[in-house]
Formats: sequence, structure tokens, C-alpha cells
Amino acid sequence: MSGIHDLLAGTGVGLVSGLTSGFMGTSPGGGLVIFSVLLLGAEQHIAQGTSLITQVPPTGLAGVRRYWQSGNRSPLPWIMWIGIGFLVGGAGGGYAAAAVSDAVLQWTYVAYLVALIALLILRRERKDSGVGADNRDQPPWLPLLLIGVLAGFSSGFMGIGGGLAITVGLAAGLRVPQHQAQLISLIFSVIPTNIPAAWIYWSKGLIVGWPAIIGIIAGLWVGTDLGARMANGVGRAVLRRSMIALVALMALYMSYKALS
Repeated sequence: MSGIHDLLAGTGVGLVSGLTSGFMGTSPGGGLVIFSVLLLGAEQHIAQGTSLITQVPPTGLAGVRRYWQSGNRSPLPWIMWIGIGFLVGGAGGGYAAAAVSDAVLQWTYVAYLVALIALLILRRERKDSGVGADNRDQPPWLPLLLIGVLAGFSSGFMGIGGGLAITVGLAAGLRVPQHQAQLISLIFSVIPTNIPAAWIYWSKGLIVGWPAIIGIIAGLWVGTDLGARMANGVGRAVLRRSMIALVALMALYMSYKALS
């Protein structure tokens, strides 16, 4: 019965995480970490390792297809530069996480989420400024590389996939349209750039059991597709407000866990 319970709980974790991933165009890692703690009772390091391992399969493929069918595109050079940065940052983050306590990871997670909220709010307040509009279609390679390094490090250090950093970095930092930024972020839930970080957690045994992992992967496949369908039916302002609300809830919950 324990195996069936873990399978069902894992499916719930994957489904909810996939819904938020597809709707907001971020990798599902943020939800996977929090719901693995909440529903599976996993410790922080194990929740992060589980998050990274279950993101190796291309569970976001259906979500990418939905965004692509709606006319959003992802220039190959953008993917290349972000991907290079992601690989470098991911390995560094994974090794760094293994050397610190659960409490340090939790408070770092909170600080990271608060910073992303600030960037999202700043972009909303400055949306009419037009800054960067002339070069939005062709951002220089260095900011893309830095976004990849930040996303990779956050993925390895906090086990969250890095999608939030990619979406916010592109949308708030480089003024990329919200739906396009979300497509590019979801592409990195298909490309297994988190393998170096995932291997570090795997080698240390920091994952839940296989029934839960199988359930999470199945839930992610279904949830990401449903979330992407929902996202393409609403405006970018709704998506941005939804992201701010979700990230705020994640920060509050992780603050509670760090204090308890």
C-alpha cells in the first residue's frame, strides 16, 4: 500500500506542478520542491534532488507545442547561449548545495523568490517606458549567457529547474514578450540541461522512491499540457499577475518551513 500511496501522491505533485509550469511558462521545479515537501514529506535536499531527476524526461514537450501553435517562437541563438550558461551554472549550483544545510537552502530560496517578485513588479510598473524595444528581437549574447548561468545555478542549488529565472530574466530584463519568454523557458524543461546537477543529487541518494518519481513524471506530462492550454487563452497581464501571486505564495511557504 505504501507504494500505491507514493505513486498517487507523486502523481498529485506532478499534476499541480505541471499545471503551474504550463500556465506560467516556467520549469516545474518550484512547484516540485514545495509539493514534494508538502505532500511527500521529503526533506529539502531530497525534494530538490527529486525535482531535478523528474525534470530530466521531456515532460514539457506538450506545453512547448501549445505555445508554438499559438505563434510564439524561440530563436536558436537564444537557446544556445542560455543553454551554455545553464550547463555551467547547474554543475556549480549542485556542488554548492551539497555543502550547506537545509535551512540555508530554504532561506536562499526565499530570497531568490522575493528578488523575482521585485523584478516582475518593476516590469509591470515600467511596461510603457519602451526601454529596449529597439533591440528586443536581437538581445546581445552576454545577457542571455548570464541568464543561463543564473538559471542553471538556481536549478542546481535550489532544485527548481531554473525556469523562473529564464522567464523573468527575458521578460523583465530583456523586454521579451511574456508568452515568448514562457515558451523559451519551457523549452528548457525539454532539453535535459539539468543532467549535471541531477547527477550530483542522484549520486548522493537524495531522491524519493521510484513509485513517487514515476507518478510525478506522469502528472507532469498531463499537467503541463493543460496549463499551456489555459495560458494561451488569457492575456499577458493575467499571466504576469498570476506569476507574482504564485511566487509570493511559494516564498511565504518556504519562509514558514525555514522558521519551523
